[in-house]
Amino acid sequence: RFALVSWGSEMCIRDRIWSKLFFAALMQNILITAADNKYNKISCRRNKMNTPDFRNYKNAEIDKTIDAAMTSLRTITGNSMDLNIMNVKICSVSCALVSIEGMISTSAMSELIFRPIMELSAQKSKGNAEQVFDFLTKESLLAAERKTVFNYGDVIQFLFSGFAVIFVEGLSKAVVYGIQGYDKRSVSEPASEQTIMCAQDSFTETIRTNISLVRRRMKTPSLRFEMMQIGKRSSTDVCMVYMSDRASSDAVDRLRKQLKGIKLDTVLTSGYIEPFIDEGFGSSVFSQMAYSERPDMICTRLNQGRICVFVDGTPFVLICPSLFAENFQTMDDFTEKPFYVTFMRWLKYIAFFLAVAFPGLYVALASFHPEVFTLKLLLNLAVSEESTPYPLTVEVLVLMLLFEIMKEAGLRLPKPVGSTVSIVGGLIIGDAAVKSGLVSAPLLIVVGITTTSSFVIPSLYQQTAILRLVYILVGGGSGLYGIALCTVLLMININSMDDLAVSYTAPVTPFFSKGIKDVISRRSFRSYEKTHSTIKEYKLDEKGGSQ
Repeated sequence: RFALVSWGSEMCIRDRIWSKLFFAALMQNILITAADNKYNKISCRRNKMNTPDFRNYKNAEIDKTIDAAMTSLRTITGNSMDLNIMNVKICSVSCALVSIEGMISTSAMSELIFRPIMELSAQKSKGNAEQVFDFLTKESLLAAERKTVFNYGDVIQFLFSGFAVIFVEGLSKAVVYGIQGYDKRSVSEPASEQTIMCAQDSFTETIRTNISLVRRRMKTPSLRFEMMQIGKRSSTDVCMVYMSDRASSDAVDRLRKQLKGIKLDTVLTSGYIEPFIDEGFGSSVFSQMAYSERPDMICTRLNQGRICVFVDGTPFVLICPSLFAENFQTMDDFTEKPFYVTFMRWLKYIAFFLAVAFPGLYVALASFHPEVFTLKLLLNLAVSEESTPYPLTVEVLVLMLLFEIMKEAGLRLPKPVGSTVSIVGGLIIGDAAVKSGLVSAPLLIVVGITTTSSFVIPSLYQQTAILRLVYILVGGGSGLYGIALCTVLLMININSMDDLAVSYTAPVTPFFSKGIKDVISRRSFRSYEKTHSTIKEYKLDEKGGSQ
């Protein structure tokens, strides 16, 4: 019994010892695992801090080693399939040539980069990193556009703009070369601003090409180009162009500040930035920013002291500021006789009036003031309207909306089909509507004259389309009194526009005697020899009056 008790107590002691040892080993494993996890987290944080990604790459410095730099580039771009990396040794120094597929010219790369580097390697077998970098940046002319960059933000910006980047082992900097070779549309005839005796070239979607088209015409050192990038993700090239001795310095500073204050993610066309520089964009019917795709028109406006904004990716250039009277001017005005220019300019004023107010006046007079018509015309109108089942206002609105539908269909369809659809559709629908008695024949004539007049001033088509409907509704509801009230409100709205301290209705209101002749007719070129007017003459003072 004593032996059994001794053996049992010994077993209990052994179990306690083994339990303590097991617990100690378990705690040691837990502490080691926790330390490893903590170390791994710290390592991951350090790696995240050292290796930039697409969220924090802009100010990150370039790594000195090629492997680390290439790893950072792959991390930033997500190892995109169009990222081309070519490792090469130049004078026994490891280097890397990086480009984006489809954005560079392979022939230019072979002639301007590969051949000089191979010749250098053949002449000098060994060298250090600084000597290689000096050859790339100072001792050779590999490309016209060359720049040294120090962070990944600039590297990505140049890579996606069609540049090639060369990294050198041991240096925290790189050199970029402009060898762009992406596909682009060639210069062609203008599609929206047709002329007879003027230049037949127009802007393209490439901003560098557009700049060269202006520089070729204006060979003066006062012509300034200020390039900037707008768009957090797109980094679109936007160029502000002006003549330093013509444009107002206050207007240039103000527009520059407005452009740099744009915080959009992407900028794809000029329409993205127009609301930020046009103060009356959301409150005015008209816009004090004009568009043009003609280089000669842009040069004319620059010579008048305007500021133009080029946006990469669109052939249309913004002109700041524009005047209401300039919508009725074309480049052909400078190639024709002054008396014919006067005739055509007043013809355009009449066409604008018909496009905006003619349907509304017809509805107002026929509904509320039939006494203005002659007896024979009044009887013809009465007979025509008696056969139609709807009120006159409804008829005009329906026809105008149908016209807008056919116009939009012809615009969006392919060109060979769109014109046919709009013409045939208008003829068939119009003829069927008159024969069936849905609309009257005089009303169809009014609509035809109105729609034709609206195409005379294409730059104001958006405004005329909306104002036409407003005048129809007001004329059908209140007659000539409503037309008069609507006209007064419209004039107040137009006269209140004064972007960049220039009134939209100048030189009529406020009145400027020097510029009023260009509204009525065209000044002779001999008068331009004596005095050349600029937009600064129409500038308003702080109280809103003319200076």
